[in-house]
Amino acid sequence: MDQVKIGKFIAERRKAEGLTQMQLAEKLNITDRAVSKWETGKSLPDSSIMLDLCDVLKISVNDLLTGEVITVDNYNKEIESKLVEMVKEKEENDRRLLALEWVIGILSCIILFVPIFIGALLPLEEWQRILIVFSGFIPGIIGLCFAMRIEQVAGYYKCKHCAHKYVPTYKAITFAPHFGRTRHLRCPECGKKSWQKKVISKD
Repeated sequence: MDQVKIGKFIAERRKAEGLTQMQLAEKLNITDRAVSKWETGKSLPDSSIMLDLCDVLKISVNDLLTGEVITVDNYNKEIESKLVEMVKEKEENDRRLLALEWVIGILSCIILFVPIFIGALLPLEEWQRILIVFSGFIPGIIGLCFAMRIEQVAGYYKCKHCAHKYVPTYKAITFAPHFGRTRHLRCPECGKKSWQKKVISKD
């Protein structure tokens, strides 16, 4: 969303309704400083007052979020454009998450195994050895569980048999045999098991 464009649109609609920033703020029970931030593109209206703002400015929520009055002719095009934008944004976020997964996974393995090597190599008493091992075991396992959660929600898995793309359950991801991001999963669409690759797009 273009915050600057939306801000200018709010200012135009406010002036068209003959309201000052203070008067608009009073109608919404907020400060005129908040209205000023909207109109300069520094922030967006909170979702809790968005409907009230639209009522005051005599516009729809869709008008507000696009920064212009949407006519019937271009309404469908705007919706399609927003959907495409949302899909692209999700794909980009998924790529970032999957990159983060590698970092978390590597760090978790280091945290998990380094204390084990230290405990095995250094001449320590038994209680000290156990304490060192557990100091790395708990945070290491937590980190790996978090990485697995990213593996589950970011992107999709594609069935080799029917090409169905889906997000598996956390349990399925955790217990499935795998090589990297290719896992042996059961497809919820055709019910067959296969080695399925992680993909970003659902198209």
